[in-house]
Amino acid sequence: MEVTEGAVTVEVPEQEGEGKTDAVFFNPVQELNRDLTVAVLDAYREREERAETYLDAMTATGIRGARAAAQGWDVTCADVDPEAVELAESNLARNDLDGRVLERDVNALLWDEYVDVVDIDPFGSPMPFADAAFANTRDLVCITATDTAPLCGAHFDSGVRSYSAVPRNTDFHAEMGLRILLGALARTAGRFDVGVDPIFTHATSHYVRTYLDCTHKASAANRSVQDAQGYLYHCEDCLYRESSRGLVADPPEACPRCESNRISAAGPLWLDAYVDREFTASVRERVTDDMGTAENARELCTTLERELDEPSHYDQHRLCKQWGVGAPAMDAFLDAVRDAGHDASPAHYGGTTFKTTASIDAMRDAASDLGP
Repeated sequence: MEVTEGAVTVEVPEQEGEGKTDAVFFNPVQELNRDLTVAVLDAYREREERAETYLDAMTATGIRGARAAAQGWDVTCADVDPEAVELAESNLARNDLDGRVLERDVNALLWDEYVDVVDIDPFGSPMPFADAAFANTRDLVCITATDTAPLCGAHFDSGVRSYSAVPRNTDFHAEMGLRILLGALARTAGRFDVGVDPIFTHATSHYVRTYLDCTHKASAANRSVQDAQGYLYHCEDCLYRESSRGLVADPPEACPRCESNRISAAGPLWLDAYVDREFTASVRERVTDDMGTAENARELCTTLERELDEPSHYDQHRLCKQWGVGAPAMDAFLDAVRDAGHDASPAHYGGTTFKTTASIDAMRDAASDLGP
């Protein structure tokens, strides 16, 4: 069947479900991911003028590579599946686009040559491809992870194996997965004396997507590995949480709020900001009306621009259930938290999620003051 996204029309196989199959895979649910990729690439070219080459590492139908080529990028599409290579070549040709299509394993390809931008969008964890990506990409590493259960701690053993960290299954599971992923990627990059700056990151529809601006200096790698990472501690009884920086965990013996000893420690994980607000605004401005997810993409960017850099988010409904009070309207609740002298913002993970500098007790007072 034919699919039009942005400036390109490509042929894709009809899919049955979203699981991994032997057929060349096309996921329509990832249109938002691809639309934002196009906007990020456009914004990034202004940030780093030397960036010219783009590697679509698991190209499948070639749609992501074709959309980058339509923007003027010097595109290479790679895949180990000969049917995917044939389809990607056909889709570039039908749009009159230049581009190289190779039947190559991305790890082998990256150890052979450098690129300015690489896009790693595998089925599952991106970690098997991270070494080659950071060792041989000059400027921007674009990463998708779809194994959110291991990242969020729901599949604990798999998360530890894949990300060399301790993930915990908490009520802020989306942010847990995002920060576990960023921490693992930063530590991998550090092995090659590469520091990373996450300039645009989001957790959407069962995947995490991040864009890491690379600096090839040992000092930058030190900052990414040592200064930007740490641990999150979470009380499973009253939902109190705190964080500490450094690669050695130092959890409290008991919850400072309720004195429970059910304190979980997660990490090491990324504690710094995961978006550059100025860059995110530039991405939003480059979302075009011909994108099928334009409205959602702009809304996501706007939320990310305003979102606090706190390392965890809360779910308002979960808190109110814990307190035994009715959940007030989210806007009124956040206004009440701000009126009490604290910062607060919606989080991009969902309509009832938010971030704040307020304590649990301050949030409870704000909810109680609003009444049922």
